[in-house]
Amino acid sequence: PGGAAAAPLPEEDCMKLNPSFVGIALSSLLAIDLWASKRLGVCAGEGSAWGSARPLMKVIEVSGHGIPWLLGTFYGLCQSDSSAAREVLLNLLFALLLDLVMVAVVKGLVKRPRPTHNKMDMFVTISVDKYSFPSGHATRAALVCRFVLRHLVLAVPLRVLVVLWALIVSISRVMLGRHNMTDVLFGLVLGYALYSVVEHCWLSPLNAPALFAFW
Repeated sequence: PGGAAAAPLPEEDCMKLNPSFVGIALSSLLAIDLWASKRLGVCAGEGSAWGSARPLMKVIEVSGHGIPWLLGTFYGLCQSDSSAAREVLLNLLFALLLDLVMVAVVKGLVKRPRPTHNKMDMFVTISVDKYSFPSGHATRAALVCRFVLRHLVLAVPLRVLVVLWALIVSISRVMLGRHNMTDVLFGLVLGYALYSVVEHCWLSPLNAPALFAFW
C-alpha cells in the first residue's frame, strides 16, 4: 500500500551507503597517491616532461639493482684476505639476500600492479617484479645506506654522498614511473627496519663458524 512504511535496508547495504571514516580516508589517500605519482613521473617516457633525463635515471636504476650489488659483494668476499673485511662482506651478502626475499614475499602478498604509465623496460626482472609494492630499489637503498654508514669508515663528504645516493635512487623510482610514492616510502621504512634485523642476527666466527671456515 502507498502509505506503508518502506522496508528497512539490509545491514550490509546500510554499510555500503555509510562507509566508515577510515575507508573514506584510505580511498582518498590512495587517489592522492596515484595522482601525485603520475604527476611526478616526469621521466616515464621519452615524450615526458623530463624525457631527455630518462637515460640518466635508468643508470641510477641499475646502481640500485640487486644483481650488481650481489655480484660485487660476492666478488669482494672471494677476493678479500682480511678476516674483518670478510665478516662485513658476508653480512652485507646476508642483508642483500634477506632484502630480496622480504620484498618478494610482500610483493607476492600485496600484488599491487605497477603504475599504468610505467614502461616495462626494467633491468633484469623476475616474476614478482610485475608488482609495485614495495619498491625493492628503495628498500635496498635504505638498507645499504645504513649498513655502509655503520660499518665503513668514510669521510663526511662520502657519507653525505651515500645518503644522497639512497635518496636519488628512491626518487628516481617515481620519476621513471616504476612506482607510486607509497611504494617508495614503505620500501624505505622496510629497508631501514631490515638493517636492524641484520644487526640483531650479525654473523661472526663465534655464531657461524662453518660459514667463516668455508670462506
